[in-house]
Amino acid sequence: MTDHPRIAFQGELGAYSHQACQDARPDYVPLPCHTFEDVIDAVKDGTAELAMLPVENTTYGRVADIHRLLPESGLNIVDEAFVRVHISLMALPGVTMEEIELVRAHLVLLPQCRDFLDRYGIRGEAAADSAGAAAEIARRGLRNVGALASDLAADAYGLNILAHHIEDQAHNTTRFLIMARAPDFTRRGDHGMVTTFVFRVRNIPAALYKALGGFATNGINMTKLESYMVKGSFTATQFYADIEGHPEDPGVKLALEELDYFTDHVGILGVYPADPRRL
Repeated sequence: MTDHPRIAFQGELGAYSHQACQDARPDYVPLPCHTFEDVIDAVKDGTAELAMLPVENTTYGRVADIHRLLPESGLNIVDEAFVRVHISLMALPGVTMEEIELVRAHLVLLPQCRDFLDRYGIRGEAAADSAGAAAEIARRGLRNVGALASDLAADAYGLNILAHHIEDQAHNTTRFLIMARAPDFTRRGDHGMVTTFVFRVRNIPAALYKALGGFATNGINMTKLESYMVKGSFTATQFYADIEGHPEDPGVKLALEELDYFTDHVGILGVYPADPRRL
């Protein structure tokens, strides 16, 4: 047992979610979980104090199913974290680049290193996850196989990095949300606050236009608005939104009151400090 609090994440040790935990909460013990649902359950049952969940990536957009899980999780967003996705090629100690015939990684990482792989004539193969591919190389002693993963994965499994940060694009970043059992509405951080909420509009003409009008007239910047179906219905649509500001700010308060008038449901998922890297 450990006296340090735990932060749960989805994936193996060395995953980019693990890196997010290490960067944002270095005093917490990372707790790897098999699925996003397992991460949420670990916090709900007290096994972990915090959850680290990815929500969107600058290259691939939002993380599948996460917007459905967040409102139903019973957890509250208390912080956000941005992780620059650096990809390195790693292999067993002593293996040279010339010995590598195949690299394995999560499906979304392989195209991001296409220029590098083509230059060296290395074939790519999709794996369930990149950190798991690194772990398999170490476990099976595969000398002609490399993994594309984070530097943290190489440390976790005793692999040698043959090439650092080989991604084709220099902007790939993943945004994570840190979630806890209890909400935290205190004002904190040096870069303003963010409020995340979900809502369902009433079934009347121009309901969405009217519901959002209060944010425009009160000068509130809405940085994200996404829709998704609820319970498989084509007529029941829920919206997920991020705005700049705190619910007690005068303009935000007025905008939320107007939103409430045109909706059947409004639920605040979290109020948290803006990460400086979002600016």
